[in-house]
Amino acid sequence: MTSLRPVKKSLLLLLYLTFIMSVPDGMAFEKVLDSGAWKRIESKHVILQYKRFEDIKELDGNITYSPDGWSFKDLFSSDKPEDQISSVTQKLDGIFKKVQNILDMRGKTKKVTINVYPNTEQLHEAYFAITGTKCNYKAWYIFELNTIYVTIDNVHEGIIAHEMAHFIIDHYFSVRPPRVTAEILSRYVDQHLNF
Repeated sequence: MTSLRPVKKSLLLLLYLTFIMSVPDGMAFEKVLDSGAWKRIESKHVILQYKRFEDIKELDGNITYSPDGWSFKDLFSSDKPEDQISSVTQKLDGIFKKVQNILDMRGKTKKVTINVYPNTEQLHEAYFAITGTKCNYKAWYIFELNTIYVTIDNVHEGIIAHEMAHFIIDHYFSVRPPRVTAEILSRYVDQHLNF
């Protein structure tokens, strides 16, 4: 009877070496995440990561999209954290569902993570840490990390919808469409969000 122990050791060694060889990119990403304590809010479709509660307040104020249309409660703002968290998650989930409807790409998907940075400088630092290149974007989405990156300085419902469209398109098809095709569809979503 042969032992499986040498095979297991070889497999573990191979996995270990694969992990070690991929560490530089991962370390850069972790460095960005560890530069401050990330807080997390989960909703039905989104995992929202932020560093300061003020960012949630600003995000809620910058996104004027209302999934149910205008309501009487929109006239009054609340400083209660639970009300602002509820408001921003409803808006983000509403945008997600609207994007699915515009694209006619419904179905169960995993949650998309949205990292919210307090300013453009930190957003650009994160981009450089992940890609090693200079950032020329107000927001972006990385398929491999399942994450949308935005800054409070430039965020609004159109940008969120555009990046969510990239996420939905990339996860809807068994083979991801060409980047140009995904960009055309994402711009279409951005322009038709409020119709």
